[in-house]
Amino acid sequence: MELSVTEAKARLTELVRRAEAGEEVLLTRHGQPAVRLTPAKQQADADKRRTAIAAARSAAANKRSHGPGAARSQDFLYDDRGLPE
Repeated sequence: MELSVTEAKARLTELVRRAEAGEEVLLTRHGQPAVRLTPAKQQADADKRRTAIAAARSAAANKRSHGPGAARSQDFLYDDRGLPE
């Protein structure tokens, strides 16, 4: 999107939102490019997010210990008939 500085004064909030969403906003003065609005914090693209999620899943899988499941964790409290000991 390209518009003059004069037009941008009235639409600044909208232009900031567009720039934050990733749209390039170019402000001109006397028809010449003067300022480009860009977000201060870049958004991660989809590939980077997928890579980060895969890394987190892998790390979690490596930390998992193989032992009794939660369904069997209280068995030591009961006898063979299912009554409390």
